[in-house]
Amino acid sequence: MTPYFPNIEDVRKAAITIRQVADITPLTQSIRYSKEFDANILLKREDLHRVRSYKIRGAFNKISSLSKEELINGVVCASAGNHAQGVAFACNHLGIQGTIYMPAVTPKQKVEQTKLFGGDWVTVVLEGDTFDDSSKAAMKFCAEYKKTFVHPFDDPKIIEGQATVGLEILEQAKTPIDYLFVAVGGGGLASGLCGVFKTLSPNTKIIGVEPQGAPSMKTSMEKGVNTKLNQIDKFIDGAAVQRVGDYTFSICKEYLHDMVTVAEGKVCQTILDLYNRDAIVVEPAGALTISVLDDFKEEIKGKNVVCIVSGSNNDITRTAEIKERALLFGKLKHYFIVRFPQRPGALKQFVAEILGPNDDITHFEYSKKSSKENAPAVVGIELKSPEDLEPLVQRMKEKNFFGEYINDKPDLFQYLI
Repeated sequence: MTPYFPNIEDVRKAAITIRQVADITPLTQSIRYSKEFDANILLKREDLHRVRSYKIRGAFNKISSLSKEELINGVVCASAGNHAQGVAFACNHLGIQGTIYMPAVTPKQKVEQTKLFGGDWVTVVLEGDTFDDSSKAAMKFCAEYKKTFVHPFDDPKIIEGQATVGLEILEQAKTPIDYLFVAVGGGGLASGLCGVFKTLSPNTKIIGVEPQGAPSMKTSMEKGVNTKLNQIDKFIDGAAVQRVGDYTFSICKEYLHDMVTVAEGKVCQTILDLYNRDAIVVEPAGALTISVLDDFKEEIKGKNVVCIVSGSNNDITRTAEIKERALLFGKLKHYFIVRFPQRPGALKQFVAEILGPNDDITHFEYSKKSSKENAPAVVGIELKSPEDLEPLVQRMKEKNFFGEYINDKPDLFQYLI
């Protein structure tokens, strides 16, 4: 692979190109987070694009660079959602045919939005369980029909398009940026930012953030070679890839100040906080950069910090799962196998004598299948405070209701809940 690093003049050209479809997004101070971390926390609102993510930048820049013949033949891409919407919008705007491969597990909202933005110019194909599965199918189709593949992250024109985020930040910021936090999926945005800030603001520390369940870039950087993960947690679909790009890995391993991960449950709590306290709707990948601030609270104190809010394509049908993951992470939701005595009034006794005044049963599965003295039930209990767990377990044991605590038994937990 030919060595590549984003050239600032190419990024400036990209900024002119994408102005046709992408407005300059706001860089606004978060009063709440600034107060919480005793720092100047600025949010770069990439969720406010018409396609609700920064991906329109790279997609439009790449497609606009194609030859007349390539445009006539049409384009193909693979995406978990946001890149798909950027490509769809670009195809519709430029009047070229596009075929978009998306994982079958992509949230319905993202699939429908892709079809909406693409209109009659785009065909959506759902294929595979991960981005990597979709990408293989897309590449095969692309080769067979001699179309141009628009990669979601590992392409110089894509990287230069995403890099325009960095130009805007530096033009908008009133003071030098000390820390810049960026979500990393395949690494296109992070690579673009490295190119801009190395040239124009070399003292800024760029921190890449991945989901804990999909640490492709972090693993690759630790091993010193681009590494494909065999399994990933696909919940944060906008930043869950099994293997990052070769261009992007080469850039990020040299120029990122740090590469870190954050737990999916913590991200879920951030999503809920942003919605309930700031009226900001974000998708899981869009909350990564804010979720990790706790881990840097001492370093960023008194500093100028930018968190890129990368997208807001969230599906409301995921709200229940988001809340559940947040409660589990916060140690406020606990599941037990409870052994109920098979006698009248057992459940009433459990509620009256076992549950604390602020405890709430949120899950209950019970089936009497034998004449044994005790029958098991799977019970989910939501607490007001993590400290309420130990007294609850103690009361269950004293009254002979305790069977098993299953939060810390992953195989059993995933099977039952």
